[in-house]
Amino acid sequence: MSLKREELVLLAELGSATVYEAAGRAGLLEGPWLRLVPGSRAAGPARTVLCAPGDNLMVHAAMAVLQPGEVLVLALPTPEPVALLGELLATQAQARGAAAILVEAAVRDADEIAALGLPVWARWVSPRGAERKTPGRLGVPVRVGGVAVAQGDYLVLDGDGVVAVPRERAREVLEKARARAEREAALRERYRRGELSIDLYGLRPLVEEELRRADGA
Repeated sequence: MSLKREELVLLAELGSATVYEAAGRAGLLEGPWLRLVPGSRAAGPARTVLCAPGDNLMVHAAMAVLQPGEVLVLALPTPEPVALLGELLATQAQARGAAAILVEAAVRDADEIAALGLPVWARWVSPRGAERKTPGRLGVPVRVGGVAVAQGDYLVLDGDGVVAVPRERAREVLEKARARAEREAALRERYRRGELSIDLYGLRPLVEEELRRADGA
């Protein structure tokens, strides 16, 4: 089920941690990820690209089919620190309206990409360039951070990491994430008034002996 633009904005605002929890702690693309634009966050449907080893021909091809609001997902059969993306390709993606780019490989021209402001997450930064010779595949499932990502699945990217939500669960997870954020807002106010999570979550009996020991120390 497709999400509307305003729903994607909300998904990005809710963030990867809230969405991960709302999805039943599923869909985490294991990092670490390098976020090239500090403070950036994004959400959108995946446009998947499977490149041949050491080659980014299909990244160039993807620019011809990339749609506004999509997250361009660049992968290799086996991740390696070869730069699938540089400033010129990032400029094309930005002009095409990409919401973000996720690279399960390296990028180069990191400072220039950061200056563009297009949100980019990558596994590595390296000057090692790719070939442009061998065709790969567009629109096929790719494996990123140990998770299979299909075209049209939704990605949420921010400073905590990257989470994938299957397209068919998108609205369900969004509603659960919204409800979770509302509960957390209410808890935040209670904590500001001095209440403790150890009591609100009923955790005190689990550590009561240690608390007595610490209080008497």
